[in-house]
Amino acid sequence: MASCCAKKVPEREKQVLVVGVDDSEYSTYALEWTLDHLITPSPTPIFKLVIVFAKPSVTSAVGIIGPGMYVCIFEYPSMHTYTYVYAYRYVLIQVVVGAPEVFPMVEADIKRTAARVTEQAKQLCINKSVNDAIVEVVEGDPRNVLCEAVEKHHASVLVVGSHGYGAIKRAVLGSVSDYCAHHAHCTVMIVKKPKTKH
Repeated sequence: MASCCAKKVPEREKQVLVVGVDDSEYSTYALEWTLDHLITPSPTPIFKLVIVFAKPSVTSAVGIIGPGMYVCIFEYPSMHTYTYVYAYRYVLIQVVVGAPEVFPMVEADIKRTAARVTEQAKQLCINKSVNDAIVEVVEGDPRNVLCEAVEKHHASVLVVGSHGYGAIKRAVLGSVSDYCAHHAHCTVMIVKKPKTKH
């Protein structure tokens, strides 16, 4: 007699789906979209969810440009968050002369950002009744970190958000989604947040 209920997919047989997150609304939307369309609709999800946050190193967030001179990159509107130049939208560059004391401040801010982003990702999963997601914080360039996560977890799908940069901004700042689409050894899904109509 056939059972009317779907069988649960054993954990070892589930495909791995990696979602890259950062502190932008675009990656939050990509994670929400993934949860709504690929993870929670099925009573027996086929994917094991791995959420990856690429944490910048202090030296990449504060570029050393000469003896005793550091470039601090600030993100609008907080004006205090130090992050990668090519991963976010920057509006202010300030040169700090002879200020090695900036490193501990930058490191503390990076840790706070990582904790906030990963906690938000965990909460989104819990709100959708996804309690088995793996959340990782890995130091490095987001492009490399995500491609390495795909390899490490043998992922079949990588999901990233699109910041919607134009051609010039993408050329200057770089594009994580563009890089992953060309270098990740799996299917790459780029989720665009719909533009709000006025």
